[in-house]
Amino acid sequence: MMTPQAPHLSLLASALRHLYTRPLRRGWALVAAAVLSACVSTPLPPWPAQSPTAKPSTPAPQARRTVPPPLGSVQRGEVITAPVTVTPIAPAAPSASVTAEAPPPYGEAVAARFPDPSVRYETPGLAEGRRAYTTNAELTQWLREQATAAHGTTRAQMLDLGLSQRGTPIQALVLTRAAGTEIAALEASRRPTVLLMGQQHGDEPAGAEALLVVARELAQGLLEPLLDRINVVIVPRANPDGADAGTRDTAGGIDMNRDHLLLQTPEAQALARLVRNYRPMAILDAHEFTVAGRYLEKFHAIQRYDMLLQHATTANLPEFMTRAALEWYRAPMIKALGAESLTQEWYYTTSTRMDDLRVSMGGTQPDTGRNVNGLKNAISMLLETRGVGIGRAHIQRRVHSHVTAITSALRSTAERAGNLEQVRSYEARDIAAQACRGEIVVEAGPTPTQHELIMLDPETGADRVLRVDWNSSLKLIAQKKRPRPCGYWLAGSAGEAVERLKLLGVQVMRVAEPGSVLADSYQETGRTSAERQDVRGTIAGSQSIIRVQVTPTRSAIDVPEGSYYVPLNQPLANLAVAALEPDTQNSYFANHLIANLGDTARVMAPPSLVFDDTD
Repeated sequence: MMTPQAPHLSLLASALRHLYTRPLRRGWALVAAAVLSACVSTPLPPWPAQSPTAKPSTPAPQARRTVPPPLGSVQRGEVITAPVTVTPIAPAAPSASVTAEAPPPYGEAVAARFPDPSVRYETPGLAEGRRAYTTNAELTQWLREQATAAHGTTRAQMLDLGLSQRGTPIQALVLTRAAGTEIAALEASRRPTVLLMGQQHGDEPAGAEALLVVARELAQGLLEPLLDRINVVIVPRANPDGADAGTRDTAGGIDMNRDHLLLQTPEAQALARLVRNYRPMAILDAHEFTVAGRYLEKFHAIQRYDMLLQHATTANLPEFMTRAALEWYRAPMIKALGAESLTQEWYYTTSTRMDDLRVSMGGTQPDTGRNVNGLKNAISMLLETRGVGIGRAHIQRRVHSHVTAITSALRSTAERAGNLEQVRSYEARDIAAQACRGEIVVEAGPTPTQHELIMLDPETGADRVLRVDWNSSLKLIAQKKRPRPCGYWLAGSAGEAVERLKLLGVQVMRVAEPGSVLADSYQETGRTSAERQDVRGTIAGSQSIIRVQVTPTRSAIDVPEGSYYVPLNQPLANLAVAALEPDTQNSYFANHLIANLGDTARVMAPPSLVFDDTD
């Protein structure tokens, strides 16, 4: 094997990526298995200590302009700022579903803790006197205007990702200085791609409004010079039906942010295709959190923080991508927010049960966008501002918090582009090399501890320090482990599961000729019916699942022509593990995508099989 020097890692990982993304013709799988079975895990090259171009954040300008915080002084070889051309569109009349604005659930003393920023943002939904946020039609117009406003070497193109459950287009904007906006041109640019997405929950509008601002600044404003080093794809509104109705869930009543592994909704499927095709290096997911509600009922306190941040926290995540998320993204983000006098904390939530006083960091299940995208070997960050339950109160500050954090992430990607590619290339190789070796964590949970939170007194607005029982997702407790298989066999009847795996980007091969493999079959030892749960409670829209207990039993099994094989010597191996180990609440078996336990098995030795392309 090659020694772990950075150029070698990049070249080998690039070759592996080519192998995994090209169609596998008859006989290719035997070659791939032979090559990768000889690999062993190797140490990461020396961790880059500091970006040569990193500069401290500077305060936002004092003028009343529609701009994010500046990117720093102009120097040779660094990101250069440019003036912004403001092209606001006239606000449309509020939709019929808009009702009279309710007052926030607190008084002036609390409100005084959240003054407006020194800048003012302008989008259709942020216009003076406006009661409705940007409508779906206005959002389309805004993206179209940014696509046509791009000039010089900046290129922009709108993408139609698909339709929502009610037939509303889900749209994105690609911004680049590559030779073109198509996927091949972005890949050829050798610049990392960043995906920014917002409003998976329809009643969390600040992220979408902030992403409209960011889209304009990248197309024709202060952020445009960053495109010399990165490509950006923006999905301002992932759940247009929920946004139109002002509800958290999709039109079908499903929480789409718990649907990124199962892909039951067209909205989650649209995002999965986008991530599979564009392979973003970093994915930022903009949300808002409840300000009063159950916090006021449980703790007699109001949420104090402007922003809650969290990276991916689930089992089997790439270690060094996690480290990059913490050191290269979260740390600069905290600094940038602090420079704008914006407060932050780890993301946390609490259940809807009033007698449950525990507070939990973001969930550890591989179902949210944050965790599934982490298993796709991307830097995956959740950005949450205060907003749910307070109407339009402090909307400028909420948008400013998102713009500040997103700007920091874009800058981090530009400054660390080479480092990020080196680390992800290493992780792709290392994950593939682990097939047939060691253990996998089938299920994991948070670590119970205590944590000090600062909230606000609802009457006086003063800080209130609370010591709470805290479920930490920073260190997971492995609840169930198994030997890591070489791959998974799936019956020919598991076509629906195969299609979902392929949407996620997981490689699946069809068996072309009958054979046999050494495998662990799942022997059922118990079964119950249950509902999917997260740290808040029962997941909206989830059907009854099968909670099964199993014992793996090893034997030689016959593999018929037309069945499937999912190899684990691929970069997305850990995503396949999350979907195919049957005794977890998010597995494809538990959620009826695989009909019978006998339709899947863990292949425990490199298979001597012949495969056809499944496309």
